Amino acid sequence: MGLHGASRAERYLQKLLVPAFVLSGAVVVSGFFFPEAVGTVVTGRDWLVVSLVFFGSGLSYLAVLPSLADDLDDGSSPGYLLRVRRFGLRETTVGFLARHDPVIVGVPLAVFGTFFLAQVVVPDGTLATVGELRWFVLSELGPLFVGVTVLSVLACLYLLVGPWGDVRLGGPGAEPTYTYPVYFTMVFTAGIAAGIVFWGPAEALFHYGEPPPSFAVEPRSEAAIAPALAYALFHWGFAAWSAYVVVGVPIAYFVYERGAPLRVSTILTPFLGVEDLDSNWCRLVDLLAVFATIGGIATSVALVAEQFLVGIDHQWGVSVDAFGPLLFVAGLTAIFVVSAQSGVHRGIRRIAALNVVLFALFAAILVAVGPRSFVVERGAEAVGTYAVGVVPMSLAVGDAWVAEWTIWNWAWWFSWAPFAGLFLAALSRGRRIRTVVLTGFVATSAATMAWFVLMGATALQVEHTGRADVLGAVEAAGGSEAVAGFPVLEALALGDLLVFLFLALIVVFMTTSADTSTLVVSVLATRRELAPTTGSIVFWGVVQGAVALSVVLTGSVEALQAAAVLTGGPFALVAVIGLVGLFGSFYRHERGRPSLVGKLRSAVADRDAEE
Repeated sequence: MGLHGASRAERYLQKLLVPAFVLSGAVVVSGFFFPEAVGTVVTGRDWLVVSLVFFGSGLSYLAVLPSLADDLDDGSSPGYLLRVRRFGLRETTVGFLARHDPVIVGVPLAVFGTFFLAQVVVPDGTLATVGELRWFVLSELGPLFVGVTVLSVLACLYLLVGPWGDVRLGGPGAEPTYTYPVYFTMVFTAGIAAGIVFWGPAEALFHYGEPPPSFAVEPRSEAAIAPALAYALFHWGFAAWSAYVVVGVPIAYFVYERGAPLRVSTILTPFLGVEDLDSNWCRLVDLLAVFATIGGIATSVALVAEQFLVGIDHQWGVSVDAFGPLLFVAGLTAIFVVSAQSGVHRGIRRIAALNVVLFALFAAILVAVGPRSFVVERGAEAVGTYAVGVVPMSLAVGDAWVAEWTIWNWAWWFSWAPFAGLFLAALSRGRRIRTVVLTGFVATSAATMAWFVLMGATALQVEHTGRADVLGAVEAAGGSEAVAGFPVLEALALGDLLVFLFLALIVVFMTTSADTSTLVVSVLATRRELAPTTGSIVFWGVVQGAVALSVVLTGSVEALQAAAVLTGGPFALVAVIGLVGLFGSFYRHERGRPSLVGKLRSAVADRDAEE
């Protein structure tokens, strides 16, 4: 997977990126830490451009560096389909349509085009229609999402301790392609996107300002702190990540153990057979996966654009004109296209590693300068509240607050499950199923919840003690969550450094999801026997960027996000079908394996016998 070496164009690009990174970095660092040296001559648009050049040149340079490892294969492994093929411009252009499924290419483009045309021509009618569909999904399908989410968590727990966790994907002799730290890094950063930065300081504050009705506490009171933080953990923890695992593990098993193609529709293998995975039902599943992925990424790009621009305004006191969001989306698109076309082994892997390093550095500094005793005490209380209340929280349904928060979250996570689950499956050859679940369900949830405890509790302390009026700033910005992080960080020591790292995390987290989604969409749109080409990667990256630009131009962030979330319902059903097929296949083909509990009992019995 990935590419060995660098193309001629990439070698030329390397020479341009180094001076661009150094020069723009000098300006950005001076502006952050020595603003008097820069003065007020730089406009908001200038700061945006130079910031994008700085982050973009650094990330792109990482992506285009040649690989030291020769990871080309002969095409015998399903992972071959994640290896980007290089062709010349003429061959790429002439053979583009021949290498793609015309339905999976044409239908999403037509749907997005129609959506944005309707948004321009009849914006009120479009918004009303999407709003009605959204409310139908959240209210009427609430029990479906609750039931499937609970089932997903139980399935993950059983795979951890049950007899089938020992199944090694690819056979007993299969070896993992990546070391475990690299494997975890790519799974975590691809699946969480910039949502962890966007909502980290905001969600607990929102619940503090408007507590969940089930806790019956006064808004903005001492008693509201623990429930607010507990619900943030609930919405971003084990239940959320289970959606990716219950889609990814069936795909991985049928790909590596039954020879099915690397597709989301592979989840239907037990019911259709490997030979019939080119049916219309399978094409529909892959088509929905493409739509959900592009819609989800595009709305996320538009949302983080707002957050990044708020950060520039906050740091330098300069406003960015109407072209600001367009510049940011175009710049970010260029970054993730360069990363995606370099393949998994280069850009995607390296930028994911940088992401985790920045994430850990930010967290370490926040621990050092933040309200540690408050974070520890309130964090422990929130974890206890979460642990005690997780069952009633999981089963709650029917009330408006639950629909707007919990059901919305489950629908959003399931709408991302096709691309995140497929990527999890693609990386998991050579891993035991238990390791896959430990990574995609336990380790990722633990990292996410640790972040929400740290960032959420810090924001709550700043708000509750009056060090900053964060909720007031959010209200003044029209209720935008994008504002929340900056007054929190400003209230702390080393605030400039934290804001700098926070802005870097926005760009890097979004890049790690967008480059992965670009590769996954390219795989799904390319004919099954072929790997995607550089031209395909660039095409789908530009499509995702164009959809994000259209969202910004038409002001349809919420409408497209709601439309993308609507796909969460079908994929929740697909997840159930996948689990039925997976456990049925386990029963037929993997019987006789001891469970983890059985192994422990045998070990204890053997020790007692020796004594």
